[in-house]
Amino acid sequence: MPCRRDSPFLKLEPPQRRQRTLDALKRVLLRESQEQPLLLVFEDLHWSDTETQALLASLIESLPTARLLLLVNYRPEYQHGWGSKTYYTQLRLDPLPPASADEFLHALLGDAPSLASLKQLLITRTEGNPFFLEESVRTLAETGVLVGEPGAYRLARPLEGLQVPATVHAVLAARVDRLPLEEKRLLQTAAVIGTDVPFALLRAIADLPEEALYRGLAHLQAAEFLYETRLFPEQEYTFKHTLTHEVAYGSLLLEQRRVLHARIVAALEALTPKRVSEQVERLAHHALRGEVWDKAVTYCQQASTRAYVRAAYREAVATFEQALQALAHLPEDGDTRGRAIELRFAVEGALIALGEYGRCLALMGEAEALARALDDRARLGRVLNTMAYVRRATGDYDGAMAAGQQALELAVALGDSALQGVASLRLGQTYYAIGDFGRSAALLRQNVEAADQESGTPRPDVRRRSRASLALTLSALGAFTEGQRYGEEALRLATLAGRVAALQHAYSTLGHLYLAQGGLEPAIRVLEQGMALCRASGAQHFLGLLAEGLGYAYALQGRLTEGRTLLEEAISARLHIGQQPVQARAWLSEVCRLEGHRAEAWQHARQALDLARRQQARGGEALTLHQLGVIHAHADLPDAAPAAAHYQQALALAEALGMRPLQAHCHRGLGTLYAATGQREQARTELTAAIAMYRPMAMTFWLPQTEAALAQVEGQ
Repeated sequence: MPCRRDSPFLKLEPPQRRQRTLDALKRVLLRESQEQPLLLVFEDLHWSDTETQALLASLIESLPTARLLLLVNYRPEYQHGWGSKTYYTQLRLDPLPPASADEFLHALLGDAPSLASLKQLLITRTEGNPFFLEESVRTLAETGVLVGEPGAYRLARPLEGLQVPATVHAVLAARVDRLPLEEKRLLQTAAVIGTDVPFALLRAIADLPEEALYRGLAHLQAAEFLYETRLFPEQEYTFKHTLTHEVAYGSLLLEQRRVLHARIVAALEALTPKRVSEQVERLAHHALRGEVWDKAVTYCQQASTRAYVRAAYREAVATFEQALQALAHLPEDGDTRGRAIELRFAVEGALIALGEYGRCLALMGEAEALARALDDRARLGRVLNTMAYVRRATGDYDGAMAAGQQALELAVALGDSALQGVASLRLGQTYYAIGDFGRSAALLRQNVEAADQESGTPRPDVRRRSRASLALTLSALGAFTEGQRYGEEALRLATLAGRVAALQHAYSTLGHLYLAQGGLEPAIRVLEQGMALCRASGAQHFLGLLAEGLGYAYALQGRLTEGRTLLEEAISARLHIGQQPVQARAWLSEVCRLEGHRAEAWQHARQALDLARRQQARGGEALTLHQLGVIHAHADLPDAAPAAAHYQQALALAEALGMRPLQAHCHRGLGTLYAATGQREQARTELTAAIAMYRPMAMTFWLPQTEAALAQVEGQ
C-alpha cells in the first residue's frame, strides 16, 4: 500500500473511531497470520501520514509473535525507531550492478548486436539507476536515435557525438521541453495541482477545449508522464514518478505557478462548495503558494484545527506556522491583530499535547501583548487562562495562581460565565497541585454545577475537565465513590467529544483514582488504554502521568522490572517537557526498595522531597515523607526513630490536607514499625486506626495486609 502525501492511508474522525479501525485492522492481520504466513508491503514511508505511522508502530511491536513479514521502503531522510529491534533488518537499495543493468537494458532495447556499445554507454552514464536507464531509452526513442518498438529497437544514427544527459532530472526536463506546447502546458498545469490530479479540477483550470484536453491527456499517458488511476467516483490521474512531477512543476516560472495555484483555490471552492471543509488541507496548500493570503490564513487555521482533532499534533503546529507566515502579508490593523490572537489560541492544544510548554508560553506572551494593545479583555482572559494551565504543568504554581486569579477577576468584571468557568477550573487544578485539596474540591464542585447549567459556551470541555479534575481531587481526599462517578462521567464526555487528548486525560484520571484505592486490575486496564493512545499519537503531555501510574500498578502486582521501566520512562518524559515528577520519583523509590536497592531508593525519595518542597507541593511532600519512613522501616535492621519521625511528619501533613488514604498508609506504616520493634500496644493502636480508615474507603488491596498484621500482633 503506497503512503502518499496527498492521499493518506487512513484519516477517520473522530479519533476513537480511527483508533478502533487501526486496532481492528491489526487484529485481522495478526489473526490471518496465524492461519498462513503473510507478506505486507508499505511503500514510500517518507510520505506517510500520522495514521499510517500509528498502525506501523503497533504492528512492529507485535511482529515477534506473528507469522508476518513486513516490508517497507523509504528515502534516507526518513527517521524511525526500529533500529534497535532484533527482528529488523535494513537493506540498502543500491543501483543495479553491471550484469543486472545489462539484463534490464536487454528487456528495454532488445538484442540487436549494434546496441552493445549503447548499452555500455548507458550503464556508465546512469550508474545503473533503473529509472534513469528507462527514461534515457525513452529519450533516445523520442529523439530518433532509436527506431522500432520497446524490446526490439535498433540504432538509427551512429553513437559518435551522442549526448546522454548527466542526470535523470536533465533527461526528464529535456523530455518535457520536447512536448508540443499545448501538451507541455497541460502537464505543467497538472503538476501544479499535485502528484494526484483529479480530472474535474484539471479541466476547470486548464483553459482548453474538451477535445484538446482529452487528446492531450491521451498523449501524456502514451508518453508515460501520467497514468489514469481512477474512474469512479471521479476520474483521476497520477504522475508516473515523483521526479517526473517535480521536473514538470519546476519547469514553470514562479509567477506562472502562483497564478495557477490561485486559480486552483477558486476552482476548488466553485467545484465543491458544500465540501470545502473536507478539502481545507488542499485549499491551504494552494492558497499559500498562490499568495491568496487572506484565504491562506483561514484555510491554514482550519487545517491546523483538523489536524489537532485527529491527534496529528506535529502537522497541526506546522500548518499553524504557515498561517502565521500568511498573516504577515496582511495589513496590520485591528482585524489582523485579532486574527493573530485567534491563531495562537488554535495551536495551544497541539503544543500542550506535545509538551512544548516554553513555546506555548512564548506565543501566549505575544497574544497577551496583542490583547492589551487592543484593550480586548475577553481575549486577555483566555490568554491568562492558558498561561495558568501551562505554568501549573511546569511547576510554576505561583505564576499559575496569579494568572488564574487575574483571569477570574476579568471574567467576573465582564460577566462572562464561560470565561469564568475556565478560570475557576484552572484555579481548582492549581489548588490541587499545591495540596489545598479542600479548596480545590469546593471550587471544582461549583464549577461542575455551573457548567451543567450553561449551554452553547465557547469551551464546552469545561464540563469534562472539571469532572476529571474533581475526581482526582476527591481521590486524594479518599472520597473514591464520588470521585469514580465524576471520573466515569468525564470519560463518557471525552468519548462523545472524540478527541485523543480528552480521552488521555480521562484515562489518566480514572487510572490514578483506581490505583489510589488499590483497584489494580481496573487501573491497569484504563492506563494501558491511555498509553496506547499516547504511543499512537506521539502526544507527550499525558505520557508521563499515564506511564507513572501504570508503572506503579505493575510494581504493586509484583511486576517490578516492567514497573521500573515505565516509571523511568515517566520521569524522562516529564523532565523532557519541563515537568518535575515528584510522584513518579517517590514511586520509583518504592520499586527500588522492593528490588533491594536501598541506597537508590533513598536517593530517589530525597530528590522527590526536595522537588516537592521547592515547588511548595504539600501533597507531594507528604507522599515522599511517607516513602522515607517506609525505607527506614524496612531496612535489614529497622531504623525505628527516623522511620517513626518521617511517618509522623507525613501523617501530620496528610491530616492537615485531608489526605485520608495517605493517613491510613501512615498509620499502617507506624503499626508495622512498632510491631517489628516489639511495641505491641502502639502497633495495635496504629493498625486499628489504619483498618478503621481503609474499610469505609474500600481500599481492599491494603486492608487484608493490615488485618493480617494486626492479627499477628494480637496473637503474640
